[in-house]
Amino acid sequence: MRVAAVWFPDWPIQAARLDADDELKDPIAVVAHHRVKSCSHAARSLGVRRGMKVRHAQALLPELTVVEDNPDRDGRMFAALAGSFDDVAASVEVLRPGLVAVDVAAAGAFHGGEGTATEMLVDAAARRGIDALVGVADEMSTAVIASRASAVVAPGGSRAFLAAQPLRVLVAEDALGAEPQTVSALGQLGIATLGDVAEIPSTAMSTRFGTPGMHIHRIARAAPDRRVAPELPVADLAVAITPEEPIERVDTAAFAARALAAGLHAKLKGAGSNCLRLKVIAELTDGARVERVWRTREALTETATADRVRWQLDGWLSSGGAGAIASLILEPVELAAPETVGELWSSGASRDEARRVVERVQSQLGIDAVVQPHLVGGRGVAERIELVPYGESPRKVEAAPWPGAIPAPLPARLGGGIDHPASRIILIDATGAAVGVTAETLLTAEPYGLAWGEKRYLVTAWAGPWPADEGWWGQRPNRVARLQVVAKKEKGGVSAWLLAWSRGRWAVEAVY
Repeated sequence: MRVAAVWFPDWPIQAARLDADDELKDPIAVVAHHRVKSCSHAARSLGVRRGMKVRHAQALLPELTVVEDNPDRDGRMFAALAGSFDDVAASVEVLRPGLVAVDVAAAGAFHGGEGTATEMLVDAAARRGIDALVGVADEMSTAVIASRASAVVAPGGSRAFLAAQPLRVLVAEDALGAEPQTVSALGQLGIATLGDVAEIPSTAMSTRFGTPGMHIHRIARAAPDRRVAPELPVADLAVAITPEEPIERVDTAAFAARALAAGLHAKLKGAGSNCLRLKVIAELTDGARVERVWRTREALTETATADRVRWQLDGWLSSGGAGAIASLILEPVELAAPETVGELWSSGASRDEARRVVERVQSQLGIDAVVQPHLVGGRGVAERIELVPYGESPRKVEAAPWPGAIPAPLPARLGGGIDHPASRIILIDATGAAVGVTAETLLTAEPYGLAWGEKRYLVTAWAGPWPADEGWWGQRPNRVARLQVVAKKEKGGVSAWLLAWSRGRWAVEAVY
């Protein structure tokens, strides 16, 4: 198998230019949620970066042209452009707006050689103001990585090519499906290239990183990949619609897309399956038939399905190359079992269902009604967790040392907070006197017993205290000393706490 990946760098920028008839002036940045999502080469060369706050980017580059993010625009423009490849190859698969995979072996057999077919793909993508790079390799994932270097990897040479590629290339392209947290963890272990990843034994990778690690390992080893748009045997779950009047307008196409998506996902739910690749087929009034395969890294939701169908129909209708649409067919060409998320949302609930529940709650109670915890920097425990509204990206945290930070392993459960009445605790020495902390951050005596509410414990081990001067830069400064304590009941198991001494009393900050 030989696969060609055609990559359009910074596609949101290129789509915005196309939509504006190439009237946007460089440097350009596409922004979403007040941060830079994508930027042109000119903006990048002057210091603008993805993830940068818009205000910071404009201060750095006052002449920056800011365009709001519009996924519909990106998908619509690319659906029209992807049709150009149909004249070169029969097996064309859209991985995402801005990235296409083509079976170049079959195209080369038809056109007289792989090189000729590759040149024809480049010519097919040629548009005024449009940049495209092509990578060719034996595997789809390798071809996607090669497209960023515009490289043609010789047959059998994927492993050697990947060995020199930096580890960060895995997170540069969403279509590769590499989990960013796993890539970050590998980098922290000193692994710098895909060659380093390939040298790790698969058992070690599986044990330490599970399924995400094995996926990265397969990419690094250039493991055999699936074919481009193969005809897989699947259940007959296709849905079709034949409107009373042929579809000629984009708004009518959008309505049909929503209706078809709802019907398809009703069938998928009944069959207990998710769709990973979807074929959109349109039968035209002149008897012709056009089709396109869309693929996503995650299972298609009903909304994502409707979006892709709408983009494709908009592309066909806007290009002028297709006539009115007489009927539409959605055909799943690759299915997968739904992934379960356990008892949190109810037994057997899928991530798609959980996401819809969360979005429904947020629509009724506000976006802050459902939050997710994310790790950030800090010395204590509570301050290392930041609660971010579900669906929003957490702020980027720079790796930096925190002198005085609580050492690992960290506690598993937070207490009520230093000021919470239920968190108050009494620590005594062997004589029954209260144990406190001196101005020199030393314990007044060796801990012997501990009382938490009506429960009594004998202290078996302790470590600390560790002082921290927190919040001195704000309106509520707080000096705190932390102590790790292990204790046991007379008839019971062993417990461990992280205690905090503040304002002359002890409190449970977290429980191990």
